[in-house]
Amino acid sequence: MDLGLRGKRALITGGSKGIGLAIARSLVAEGASVGLVARDPVTLAEAASELARPGVDVAVAPADVTDAEALGAAVTTLAGHLGGLDLLVANAGGTVGSGNLASAGPGDFTATFALNAGHAAELIRFGLPHLRAAGGGSVVVISSVTGMRPAPRTAYAAAKAAEIHLAATAAQELAPMGIRVNAVSPGSLGQVQARQPRCLRGLAGERVPARQAGPPGRSRRRRDVPAVRSRVVGHRGQCHGGRGADLPERPPL
Repeated sequence: MDLGLRGKRALITGGSKGIGLAIARSLVAEGASVGLVARDPVTLAEAASELARPGVDVAVAPADVTDAEALGAAVTTLAGHLGGLDLLVANAGGTVGSGNLASAGPGDFTATFALNAGHAAELIRFGLPHLRAAGGGSVVVISSVTGMRPAPRTAYAAAKAAEIHLAATAAQELAPMGIRVNAVSPGSLGQVQARQPRCLRGLAGERVPARQAGPPGRSRRRRDVPAVRSRVVGHRGQCHGGRGADLPERPPL
């Protein structure tokens, strides 16, 4: 499927593995060049080697996304290597400490916010001049279904909810500049099911619309996420206005 991404230039945080790398694979397959940001230079080099192909630029910049100065430098480096930026993907995230208030250490809650919503806001801020120079563009924030429905790990849930609202408000602010902003909220992925079976059984009992979270008890595959994300950022996509893009139905196993 041609999504109008050929020749576009994308920056992905947390792009060396997991969902971020899967998104990078999807974009490269559509003919887009990609810049990856992550902390580990080794995994970044491995990812770049995997993604390399004729006619597509792949660049990397090691950085801690919670360090605003380092993130800004990474954006500048990658934009320079790729010749500009058209797409931003704020994918890096996670939980600092236990994630729950009763067992969290000092600063864990705010650190989790910085890793998720904080880094997403800074990425948009640093990337904005490059998107404007390109005549517009697209931003996708990778949030979580946890940000839509409360679940264990209080800090993570609150931070992911903040990301969804960030996308919605940023979409209104940046629309006059020709910049689309959306959030994608994946459900539980396969590896999470093994770690938190009790949590997932509880979520399976909730009446969550299938088009948002999938049939009860069914975890998402990592490859489902980039498929949605590519459609959201593609210039032929229709999502705009900070909407939490829905994941497609997973076919029966």
